Amino acid sequence: MEQLPEDWQRGLVIVAHPDDIEYGAAAAVARWTQQGKDIRYLLVTRGEAGIAGMPPAQAGPLREIEEIAGAREVGVHTVEFLDHPDGRVEEGLALRRDLAAALRRHRPEMVVLFNFGDTWAPGFVNSADHRAVGRSAMDAVSDAGNEWIFPELAELAPWSARWAAVMGPVVTHAVDVGAYLEQARASLAAHRRYLQVLSPEPVEDQVRAIVEQATGPKDGFPAAHAVGFELFTFAG
Repeated sequence: MEQLPEDWQRGLVIVAHPDDIEYGAAAAVARWTQQGKDIRYLLVTRGEAGIAGMPPAQAGPLREIEEIAGAREVGVHTVEFLDHPDGRVEEGLALRRDLAAALRRHRPEMVVLFNFGDTWAPGFVNSADHRAVGRSAMDAVSDAGNEWIFPELAELAPWSARWAAVMGPVVTHAVDVGAYLEQARASLAAHRRYLQVLSPEPVEDQVRAIVEQATGPKDGFPAAHAVGFELFTFAG
């Protein structure tokens, strides 16, 4: 297994919901910001449908606050929300256009995405939002570099990212995150209200288990703690 390329300076992490990043990529983000890279987050929704018993008008602002706090724990200070409806994100041209515009605004060399396959593992279906966001984002990486697909974005100069790194069941590349587990735990723990509703286990126990699972060793990669990705190349 190869080391993920790190000869880049600007990265954009695109996910559907608050907490998606913290469930897997936060340790890698901490590594990159420590290297001096400019990492930014783009959330397609505010996660307003994600807390049982809490109305969306209340949950959305809370989850936004938790996401911004979690981002700061790993050195990220730019967090943008697109306001698509949580649980009802639609794959297609409207989302592709919004994502292409964001890519042109942020101009990343590396785009980081979350699992958008049909399943997590055999028998475990992935959410509709994750599928829609990831698939539209992969298309939007190409859209952002083409001046004619969305001519209404003409005020934003076209931009072509070099890579997309997808956290999912297929792993071709990895990064060593052994020195960044504490920051990853703090980032996930910032989603305290969400985690309290999600499970009766103490938040600290949930955080420890989730980060340990996300940063376990990867076959063929010489690190005790690593985050793995499937790497796609778009431009040389």
